[in-house]
Parts: sequence; structure tokens; C-alpha cells
Amino acid sequence: MLLDRFLLASRGFEHHLRGVPPDGWAAPTPCTEWDVRALVNHMTRGNLNYVGLLRGATREEFLALRDADALGDDPVAAFTGSVRACAAAFAEEGALERVVDYPLGKLTGRRALAVRTTDSTVHTWDLARAVGADETLDPGLVAWIDEDYEAIFAGLALGPRFFAEPPPAAAGASRQDRLLTRFGRDPRPAG
Repeated sequence: MLLDRFLLASRGFEHHLRGVPPDGWAAPTPCTEWDVRALVNHMTRGNLNYVGLLRGATREEFLALRDADALGDDPVAAFTGSVRACAAAFAEEGALERVVDYPLGKLTGRRALAVRTTDSTVHTWDLARAVGADETLDPGLVAWIDEDYEAIFAGLALGPRFFAEPPPAAAGASRQDRLLTRFGRDPRPAG
């Protein structure tokens, strides 16, 4: 079920990735330090780095590769290949029980996959916002992250380095908007 969520989140990201116009790679994203290409690289490299964690990589190795180019000249193929590699690694026998040296603290593979799925979901919104696409996230993923947030991130050293200061939530905000606010995004219409 968790692996299915990861694949669902990845398909959402891929959908928007395929819609990036040729001149859209330098467009800004809600992640102020990244343009579209850097965001896509973050997602692609992240998938590959999780494979590394499952193979015994350390947090230092994970962080050293965090910004290394993983896209080459075909970002869509690089991303989809990284999703397949990540899914295959997490599907291996014992992978979900294995303890990995994640940069924010040691995690089981199951929790690492939950963190990866959450990251993929939130960054799907970032990419949609950057390319002017429909920003609606899968409601099942939104509900799962919202309901399991504490369990997913329990004991991890989160902080301003990982999430921007959340904007105030609007009265009557949707569940998706409340979730995005929790991750430091401003879901109000751009403009």
C-alpha cells in the first residue's frame, strides 16, 4: 500500500514534468532556492539517494550527492528511471524493515518511504504552481499525509532548513491548503 502511494505521488509529479514547456526550466518555484530544473533534479536525485540509503549509504553520502546533477539531457527519462529504481529498491525483501541513515535521523525503510512519498506529493504541487498547471493533489494522498503526519515525521530533526515558516492558514481552508501551509507553502492563488 505504501509503495502504491509512492508510485501514485510520482505519477502526479511526472504528469506535470511532462508539461514543462521548453522555456520553462528556469521558471521560479515556490521553493525559492530552486528553479524548475533544480526542483526536478531534487526529486530525481532524491529517489536515487533513497536507493543509496537502502544499500547502506550514510547521511553524509546522501547529503554530498543531494545537488549533483541527475537529469543529464533528458529530465523526463531521468526522473522516471529514478522512480523505477526507487520503487524496486523499496520492494526488495526486508527493505521496509531495514534501518537507514537518513539525514534527519535513523529511520526504518517504511518510514523513509513515507517521507519520500510526502516529499513527492508536496513537490508535485510546487511543480504544478511553477508551470501554471492544475494544483489539485490526489485527495487520498493529502488525507493520508494529513492524518499520519506525526507518525511520518516523529523524532526527525525538522526545522527551518527543511520547511519555510508556514503562512497563516485561511479560515475555511481546504484540507489540501491546510496541508500545504503545514509544509510552508502559500496555497493562495499566485498573482
